[in-house]
Amino acid sequence: MRRLAWIGVFLISGSLPALAAVGIGYSLFGDATYVSPGNNSNRAVQLISNANTGIYSGIDFAVPANLTINDLNTLSTDYKFTAASCALGSPRFGITLASNPNAAIFVYIGPPPNYTGCPLNVWANTGSLLTPAGFVDATQYGGAFYEPWAAAQAQFSGQVVTDIFLVSDNGPASGYSQTVLIDNTDVNATLYDYEFTSKDDCKDGGWKNFTFPPGPFKNQGQCVSYFAQQ
Repeated sequence: MRRLAWIGVFLISGSLPALAAVGIGYSLFGDATYVSPGNNSNRAVQLISNANTGIYSGIDFAVPANLTINDLNTLSTDYKFTAASCALGSPRFGITLASNPNAAIFVYIGPPPNYTGCPLNVWANTGSLLTPAGFVDATQYGGAFYEPWAAAQAQFSGQVVTDIFLVSDNGPASGYSQTVLIDNTDVNATLYDYEFTSKDDCKDGGWKNFTFPPGPFKNQGQCVSYFAQQ
């Protein structure tokens, strides 16, 4: 996976808008796992990292064919740190352009300009990180570190976006590790809520994880029956 080349190298020392669809085109990589519950939901994704041991994790999102940087205007997510905090460029979104598939424009999560000090054990929302004045790190494509998104769109106008991902691969300098939960990620007006999608999620006690609609269920059979009817 080309993302391995980025791990540990390219580091730095509200309400969601109306969404067009609920996305299912995503995949987990590294040590990313599902956890229950999420943010007022049945499930979220847990990202863990430890730069000392090489542990990293993330979520890779589907990208529509021929999506250009000019048409990419929204990235946001709910997040909750359960160990450590945001630091050293992690966690962050990455936007890959066709001109160099081994590079990325990074969009950092946390309070600017240092992107540190994210609260512990509190769900928060980033708000839209791709406002025209919002800062991105375009250095891997020859841009600036604190570059407004509108400037990056103008600089790389017409370039096709080939990948969008969210990664945790570092942490605070005290331990270089972090654990963060991710839920309700908005990628250009497609919402990824990471919810259960099939009757298989009911098995092995999974039906007990439905603490929010369509649950709770009384037993596995009731859970399986719900998905069979969908």
